[in-house]
Amino acid sequence: MLILGIDPGFAITGFGVVDYTANKFTVIEYGVVNTKAGELFSSRLEQIDEGIGSIVEKYRPDAMAIEELFFNNNAKTAIMAAHGRGVALLACSKRGVPCYEYTPLQVKQNVVGYGRAEKKQVQQMVKVILNLREIPKPDDAADALAIAICHAHSMLTAERV
Repeated sequence: MLILGIDPGFAITGFGVVDYTANKFTVIEYGVVNTKAGELFSSRLEQIDEGIGSIVEKYRPDAMAIEELFFNNNAKTAIMAAHGRGVALLACSKRGVPCYEYTPLQVKQNVVGYGRAEKKQVQQMVKVILNLREIPKPDDAADALAIAICHAHSMLTAERV
C-alpha cells in the first residue's frame, strides 16, 4: 500500500510517501511544500494545491493520511493552517485518493505507543521504524512520515478486527 502522509500547514506543508507491504516500510520520498510569504493568500493556497497535486500525480498513492489540526492559542494561525489543510484534502480527493484523518494523539499512540509523547520521541521512532540513518528534516516532513506510519498501523488493526 502506497501512503501519502500530510502534515498540514499554510507556510509549510509536510509530506511523506511510504510503501507499506508485508509489514515493511519503504520510504519513497519526503519533503515540504513551501508557500511564499508576502504573496496573495489565494496564490499561496494555489501553491499548496499544485505541490500536493504533483506528488499525487507522480506517485498515485492508495491513501492519504492527514493530521487533524489542534491549536489552543492563536485563532488566526489555526484558521490559516485550516485553509492549507482543506486545500491538501481537496488536492487528493479530486484526484481520487481516499483521505483519512488522525488526531495528534492517535499519531503519537500509533508511532510511539504513548499518546502524550514528545515531538523528539516521535521523530526518533520515525527514524527507527523507517530504518533511516537520521531523523528526517525538516520537522514537517518527519511529522508527515509519522502520519503515514499511523495510517499503516491503523489499517492493519482495522483489517485484523
